[in-house]
Formats: sequence, structure tokens, C-alpha cells
Amino acid sequence: MDEFASRIDSKVDQRGRVAIPAPFRAVLAQEGTSEIHCYPHLDYATIEAGGSRLVEEIKEIVGRQPTGSALREALELVYFGECEKLKVDPDGRTVLPKRLRDHAGITETAVFVGLGNKFQIWEPEAYNKFRERAREQALALRKELGAGSR
Repeated sequence: MDEFASRIDSKVDQRGRVAIPAPFRAVLAQEGTSEIHCYPHLDYATIEAGGSRLVEEIKEIVGRQPTGSALREALELVYFGECEKLKVDPDGRTVLPKRLRDHAGITETAVFVGLGNKFQIWEPEAYNKFRERAREQALALRKELGAGSR
């Protein structure tokens, strides 16, 4: 099965409509879904999104917790209670709800970033800053593991 990969920028119109990148739609189609499950990231000003594989992973994580436990209820709240199921129209567009756009600070452009079984949707400048920090962390870890630089 293909993975969500790449960085693709997409314009957002005044109503919050955005074109889902064709390679991402192809992965969703392979998963047998035309819905995107989106929720606010817990740590960053971005939107986490994906299809049926992501939902199954979340169900598995939540299901490992005892029914009625505080941790399970917290996970259910952030992953299901805050989730928006977005339909993709025949032209490959969807509407990002205002509350998700506000969480991520998205106005005119949305940056789609593939992360394997899921993807994130960022405001461009926030993504650029995050990417730089992530690169620094990856370089530091590579050095720590003795891989050095190339």
C-alpha cells in the first residue's frame, strides 16, 4: 500500500475549500475511503489527517486502555471527539472547518506534508519553522548514533 509522502502547497479559498493533493487522494482511494479524518495536533499548530489506516491505528491505541479509564477517555476525546470527517468532492476538494484552520493558523495556503500512514496540514511559515527544528533534531540524533555527516 502506498504511503502519504511529499510536501504539497494548496490554496485555500474564502470558504475554507482546499484541493487535496492528487497523490494523497490516490492513497485514500487505495484505502477504500473518500473521507479524511482530521483533528487538531496535541503539541503543534497543525492538523493531523488520514484515512482508514490512521483510524484503525487510533482505535488500537485507544482499545489498549481499560474501558472507563481516565486515559482512555482522554484519548477518545482528542482523537474522536475533536475529529472532523471531511468528504472530498469529485474535483478533489474539501472544506477545512474554521476551528481546524484557526488551530493551525491556516488562511490562504495549506501545506500538506505526508508522514507515511497519515499527513499533516500546516500554515506555511509555521511548517518552515517546524521543519528546521526537526532537521536539527534529526542531525543531532544522527551524530549521537555515530552516523556522522555526509
